[in-house]
Amino acid sequence: MNLYKTPKWIRKRIVILKRDEYMCRECKRYGKTTAATTVHHVIPVEKDLKLAFVNNNLLSLCASCHDAMHDRITNELTALGSLWVTRLGLSPHLEK
Repeated sequence: MNLYKTPKWIRKRIVILKRDEYMCRECKRYGKTTAATTVHHVIPVEKDLKLAFVNNNLLSLCASCHDAMHDRITNELTALGSLWVTRLGLSPHLEK
């Protein structure tokens, strides 16, 4: 089953977008007001499924910033994506 089509994810996505006032948190760091269209898993689901619904692991982003978090060829986090892991004090083994 695709996580992103489940009712649980759809509800969680709305909660996170509301929490972040529907604004991209990466753009906000630079004083920009860009609408968020995506909820990003700071620690990717493929790395730690336990964090899939943990609020602190979720970040509202615009499409451009979301693309900058992942290397789309290797599917690994970019330096920017890794920076958010550090910034939020997360690790792949963080418990709820």
